[in-house]
Amino acid sequence: MSQENKFVYIAYNKPIGIICTTEKLEDNIIDAIKHAEKIIPIGRLDKDSEGLILLTNDGSIINKIIHPDFEHEKEYIVTLNLPLRNQFLKQMAEGVNIGDALTKSCIIKAEPNAKRIFRIVLKQGLNRQIRRMCNVFNYQVIKLQRVRIMNIKLGNLKIGEWRNLSEEELHNLLNSL
Repeated sequence: MSQENKFVYIAYNKPIGIICTTEKLEDNIIDAIKHAEKIIPIGRLDKDSEGLILLTNDGSIINKIIHPDFEHEKEYIVTLNLPLRNQFLKQMAEGVNIGDALTKSCIIKAEPNAKRIFRIVLKQGLNRQIRRMCNVFNYQVIKLQRVRIMNIKLGNLKIGEWRNLSEEELHNLLNSL
């Protein structure tokens, strides 16, 4: 049995309202998933956000994925309350002073044929970072969905469902750490 097979690695499409904690709180992610193994989330996704989060029982990889020094990509689709302005996209991409931190430059682009939706790829994960960045420019985030962590994509996984990572996904993930 290979080392990869001893551990559980899953992708979960977290619904809004689920809290990314192992604490025995109402609406915690562990109770929502009901996995047979004891697993923990790799990082966080705000209660108000939805989308991809990885969970595992392999403690050796968690810090390698979430620590900001490693600059692993996370991609989000963001819907705003107002139409996008080109200046907003440019300034967001360059980095934003969100009070207690200056965000790193990032990749951002408007979604085709959508006036209020953009994709953003971050290499850091500050608390409520995208919401705080948008607020600096007087935008409110209406919907925030994480669609990718490194090489793992949300794909067509339905909200509230989880799946095991494929062998290829796991191989690529572990080799990139």
